[in-house]
Formats: sequence, C-alpha cells, structure tokens
Amino acid sequence: MNLKNEFTKGIVRENPLFRLLLGMCPALAVTTSVNNGLGMGVAVTGVLLASNIVVSSMRKIIPPGVRIPAFIVIIATFVTITDMLMHAFTPALYTSLGIFIPLIVVNCIILGRAESFASRNTLLPSVIDALGMGIGFTLALVVVSAVREVLGAGTFFGLQLLPENIPALIMILPPGGFIALGCLLGLMNKFQKKTA
Repeated sequence: MNLKNEFTKGIVRENPLFRLLLGMCPALAVTTSVNNGLGMGVAVTGVLLASNIVVSSMRKIIPPGVRIPAFIVIIATFVTITDMLMHAFTPALYTSLGIFIPLIVVNCIILGRAESFASRNTLLPSVIDALGMGIGFTLALVVVSAVREVLGAGTFFGLQLLPENIPALIMILPPGGFIALGCLLGLMNKFQKKTA
C-alpha cells in the first residue's frame, strides 16, 4: 500500500466535498466565514483521526453484527470531547458553529471512513487516510468559505478587502452556499476534463 497515494487521494482524487459530495450539510451551513470553515474542518479532522485510530486498533475485537453501532459510539465519544473542548477554549467559534458540532457524529465522511477503511486496515494506513480525508475536507471548506466571505462580506479572515457597498449579501445567505459550491464544482469538473 502506497501511503503517499492514501494521503493525497483525500485531498484531490477523492476529496470528500468536491468529489464524493459528502459533508454537504456543514459545508453549506457554516461556510459563511473562513474562521467557521477552518474551525469545522479542524474539528472534523480531529474526530476522523481519533475515530480511525480506535476503530483500526479494535477492528479484530468488534463483532461484525455490532460494527456500525460500535463505530457510532466511538465517533460520538470523540465528538463529545471535541464539543467540550471547543466550548471551553473557543467559545466564539463554538457559538458560531452551533448545532453542527454535535452533528459531526452522523457525518458520512467519518462513518464512511471507519466502515470502509479503518475497519479493514492497520493503524498507520488508517491514520494516513484520516489525515488525507480531513485535510481535503478542511481545504474544501476553506475554499468555499473564502469565496462566500469575500463576495458576501468583502472580508477575508475578518480583514476588509472590498469596499462595504460592493459585496453581494446573497453569498453569506443559504442560497449563496449552493451558488458558491455549484460554481466551484463546475470549475473543478472543467479543470479535470482539461487535465484528462
């Protein structure tokens, strides 16, 4: 198994948001600012990494009949820890992300990687897979949120880039998430066809 390919597939070929279209709910809901997108991406990456480590380590002792419930309990444990840490150390981000932090438990990326990869592979490939998928998801969230924040608020990481009367308010509203994601997916598909 080539660890470099395992790592890069989550960033490019099998990017959770741009290629597999997983994690759409937080991608459309919390990407109104780069801070939110980055915070959600880091939280998902942390939970993904921790759950992949535990699932891979316990893969031989979890009975097949209770595999999915066991994975959900493992993931829920790490989401609860992440929720408490964010509440304690980043209260503004915690408030901004709101209900989407506990919803990481049912994120298809995390459960899918636990089921399809970590439960079938040893520890090191599972860690590499989690890091690749997590970083790919985080980068995708940051790109979507950067487009939305710059066009919708005229800022980037809170720094004013455009005059206050220029931004298109729709970009920081829910329809703006669909518009930004659709345009980015279209650009990625066009780029992929050119490189193919």
